[in-house]
Amino acid sequence: MAPSLQTAYARRWWIACSAILENLFFSAVLFGWGSLLIMLQQEGFYSHLCTESNSSDLSTLTKNESLPKNNSLPEPWLTCNAQEEMLNLGFTIGSFLLSAATLPLGILMDRYGPRPLRLVGSFCFALSCALMALAGYDPSVLAPVIFLALSLNGFGGICLTFTSLTLPNMFGSLRSTMMSLMIGSYASSAITFPALKLIYEAGVSFMGLMLGWSSLACLIFLNCLINWPKEAIPSPEESAYTKKVTLRTLALDHKVTGDQFYTHVTTVGQRLSRKGNPEDEQMSNEDLSKPTKNSGSSTTFLQSARSPIFLFSLITMMMTQLRIIFFMASMNKMIEYLVLGSQHNVPADMKLKAEYTVGLYSSVFGVLQLLCLFTCPFIGFVMDWKMKESEEETKTVQKLTNATRAFVFTNILLIIFGVTCLISNLPLQFFTFILHTMVRGFIHSACGGLYAAVFPSGHFGTLTGLQSLLSAVFALLQEPLYRAMLGPLGGNGFWVNMGLLIFSFAGFILPGYLLIYRRHLLEAQAIKQKDPAAVQLQDLNCSNGVPDGETKA
Repeated sequence: MAPSLQTAYARRWWIACSAILENLFFSAVLFGWGSLLIMLQQEGFYSHLCTESNSSDLSTLTKNESLPKNNSLPEPWLTCNAQEEMLNLGFTIGSFLLSAATLPLGILMDRYGPRPLRLVGSFCFALSCALMALAGYDPSVLAPVIFLALSLNGFGGICLTFTSLTLPNMFGSLRSTMMSLMIGSYASSAITFPALKLIYEAGVSFMGLMLGWSSLACLIFLNCLINWPKEAIPSPEESAYTKKVTLRTLALDHKVTGDQFYTHVTTVGQRLSRKGNPEDEQMSNEDLSKPTKNSGSSTTFLQSARSPIFLFSLITMMMTQLRIIFFMASMNKMIEYLVLGSQHNVPADMKLKAEYTVGLYSSVFGVLQLLCLFTCPFIGFVMDWKMKESEEETKTVQKLTNATRAFVFTNILLIIFGVTCLISNLPLQFFTFILHTMVRGFIHSACGGLYAAVFPSGHFGTLTGLQSLLSAVFALLQEPLYRAMLGPLGGNGFWVNMGLLIFSFAGFILPGYLLIYRRHLLEAQAIKQKDPAAVQLQDLNCSNGVPDGETKA
């Protein structure tokens, strides 16, 4: 029932557009956890942990005032820190799977293709929503089910995100632009739970909301079953196609890659030019099965993982990920500090003002996540700049040039973001939110575009998963940084932000290396034009820095 690659290619615009919408509403939705937490508290999940003595009366009052007067909504339950800690444990498990599952998913996707993983992911996501609805039927008894539901939600979401990153391979010179749209929709999915919260506050029951969302997730399963190909989607340079060669008594119908077909036809011409040698006219299947020297498959995964481009990109991603996650974790406290300062005995009216300001800025920050969908294609446009006009010999150089520009621009935005975090000006934080959103989308788009451009497509999933896993582990440092800000620094994040700003300059290591390697390629091309025998110089440069798989054009 699965369509062929040719059929999927004909439907590529439908598959890509539907994948963008699926990522937007069904991928990393747990990043909008704050809104789901309010709904779970309103439904009474783990409210038995709260008593009149430890409940947060002020927060309950705030929730009541923020909700419209609607008789279909249940009466508010008591809330407390113990309840939030228990529910946040479920969020921690689900969000961990969003990052930790990337490496095994990448290995499986490189081996079996995206179709089976997407089917499993859509099923898990639909099941997670159904389990949330089931738990909402009687939270006092079924509240522990929320842990399984959030785990399946995180796992299913990352499956949908990861498998969609192979679709840009069907768009040739627009590959990086489409990659940016996929990553942008993933980064913007944090808007999903705030939108569902608005529907919930309008009077729709929690069970009805989750069951409806589960039904929509089933459409992803059906769409994948009908339109996604069984085979892995190769990159434009490695695309498989069918050629038929008829020379005298020779008639072959083989699936070969471009390099293999060129070598095969050349060999045929050489053999047929020799008169009276029947052995040279017999073409075996081995001619087509032998990979060429420059084939992307000749590069092992270990070579790609040890290459300077991957290692330097890992440094850039780990640094940026830590910077982004720390801001998301400490944003509310930093906004509160800007309102209250370092005073200890805060009047009640100032506390209410601070709480209102934090809520307002948190809502604005959540809405601005949708900007990722519109800003990410800019980096994709930069990565695809002049790729269509580039000749085959200069395409590798153009890829490196575009990637260098993308990372330099993203790192400049990250530096500006770090500077604005140091300025104690409340309205300026709206601009900080915009910069945070742009950097969050740009860095993933630039990195994904770079991997798709310079590494074999068979390594893309594993390399991306390895990078995501290591970045997530490194980003755990935000927890001790956050505790240091609350403890010794008294809620003032200035010195933590200063240290992270200095660390942010490490992001320029990768574009610096790309510039050096680009210069070596240009020198090798110049020597090759003067003396074709000097083509080995490029192989020497590759062995000293980048494997052959990174110079595929």
